[in-house]
Amino acid sequence: MALFCYLTELMAPEMKRLTELLESNRQWAEKINQEDPEFFETLAQQQAPEYLWIGCSDSRVPANEIVNMMPGELFVHRNVSNLVVHTDMNCLSVIQYAVEVLKVKHIMVVGHYGCGGVKAAIEATPHGLIDNWLRHIRNVYNKHRKLLSAWDNSHQQLDRLCELNVIEQAYNVCETTVVQEAWSRGQDVAVHGWVYGLNDGLVNDLEFDACSQEDVDDEYRLAINKIEKLRELAFVSEKGQNARGLWDKLRKLFN
Repeated sequence: MALFCYLTELMAPEMKRLTELLESNRQWAEKINQEDPEFFETLAQQQAPEYLWIGCSDSRVPANEIVNMMPGELFVHRNVSNLVVHTDMNCLSVIQYAVEVLKVKHIMVVGHYGCGGVKAAIEATPHGLIDNWLRHIRNVYNKHRKLLSAWDNSHQQLDRLCELNVIEQAYNVCETTVVQEAWSRGQDVAVHGWVYGLNDGLVNDLEFDACSQEDVDDEYRLAINKIEKLRELAFVSEKGQNARGLWDKLRKLFN
């Protein structure tokens, strides 16, 4: 009995935290019911989202909240550093279900500035098992090493690598058999690349927007060309110019 009481005391703080979460859930459900008494009943019948969000597992990047959508409006897949790997059956199964069953209209690959996984991928320090996963980002870094070398500031280089990673993963989505088959049968589905800013809550549209197989290579080249233009802008901009400031200048050139 004494041992049981001792263990209960040790567990009490953790159990209290879970109790708080359960209470928060109850309050949230009551709030939704007050606003729309039929919301949960309707939601339980079916889900019909038009969007698939492929994002990072980072807890600071809450998909629905960022785009102000309710449950049922956004289908979400998350993993470390928002990767789309052609041998990842989890991610591919999500894409297949989203495209073939839910008939989503848009697939957004969404990275975020300051991504710890992207940063870890180019560090010399080993991180254990996850290095096998992060190798995919390291491959992106090696592919664009010359372009990235223009930024000697590590923070700015990380911003560019986050953007390049999103572009590469969006391209990978386009190259999946699921999306290619959808396009071949005339299904309306578009692939986009975004990066979210932790410091301001805003999404930076990288303007990779592929709506057919014919679009993919052109959209990829255009997206990479914009990163190259960012390099030119970085040389003539104020030192320490942040990502959004550079992209605002870039859009003036392209629009």
